[in-house]
Amino acid sequence: MMTGPNEFKLNQGPDDSISAVKFSPSSSQFLLVSSWDCTVRLYDVSGNSMRMKYQHLAPVLDCAFYDPTHAWSGGLDNQLKTHDLNTDQDTIVGTHDAPIRCVEYCPEVNVMVTGSWDMSVRLWDPRTPCNAGTFTQPEKVYTLSVAGDRLIVGTAGRRVLVWDLRNMGYVQQRRESSLKYQTRCIRAFPNKQGYVLSSIEGRVAVEYLDPSLEVQKKKYAFKCHRLKENGIEQVYPVNAISFHSVHNTFATGGSDGFVNIWDPFNKKRLCQFHRYPTSIASLAFSNDGSLLAIASSYMQEQGDISHPADAIFIRQVTDAETKPKST
Repeated sequence: MMTGPNEFKLNQGPDDSISAVKFSPSSSQFLLVSSWDCTVRLYDVSGNSMRMKYQHLAPVLDCAFYDPTHAWSGGLDNQLKTHDLNTDQDTIVGTHDAPIRCVEYCPEVNVMVTGSWDMSVRLWDPRTPCNAGTFTQPEKVYTLSVAGDRLIVGTAGRRVLVWDLRNMGYVQQRRESSLKYQTRCIRAFPNKQGYVLSSIEGRVAVEYLDPSLEVQKKKYAFKCHRLKENGIEQVYPVNAISFHSVHNTFATGGSDGFVNIWDPFNKKRLCQFHRYPTSIASLAFSNDGSLLAIASSYMQEQGDISHPADAIFIRQVTDAETKPKST
């Protein structure tokens, strides 16, 4: 695949499927990448080089920055690790009773959050570091996202739970996904008013946290990542969502190999990039919204068949592609 002048492929990419890409909170220079090859890698995007990598005992399903010099990660070895990116030192912070699917940081409460297939969310104090509580969820955790001091958890069985990270004694809201099929990804709006949820069946829902009827009237869902092939509509999972922190627009990536950018306020698609070699497994805008990291990585949708090489593309994005059109 030829990349355009505004895009390049990262060197020394992972040797197996890519599970997550996350930019540093402080700069668009550094990108964290977790993979099924049991590594977490730190890239210097501006120099297109791998700065370091560290190992888990099994495939890694998610990673996150706590601050610019500390990475956290978890996966199929059930272990939550933190890695000091200055000293290249590992600490095993704790474990879940089953694989760790999600790792996120909440700056408002200064807590790390993990979600697991053991049907729990665990909080971790990053300073010690140590466990700060275990909270049972109704089903396996598939995805979670932090909105200010609130936590939105998507589980099996199409359930969505909203928790208050300052008071985890009870669930604030129990919801059901407005989409008919399994939840794949949830990401909160940067303005903390709501979230976007995607499913395995080519659909995305835009939801609001305020339970009042007036606000709930604004929610909607739409079809996407569907392609007509030989006159038959093929429907693909929507695997990845990332918000542009400045414009509150968002990108979606699907198993069709496409990345779309959406304006949720005017309910319009702003643009679609060229087709990538295989499924889009993860997406991340940089904190200033100038770059989009795109993980093109086969997700075993058709089983163990030969497939294009897994790769991470870094794309420079413009306001024309990411800014809502003024009506």
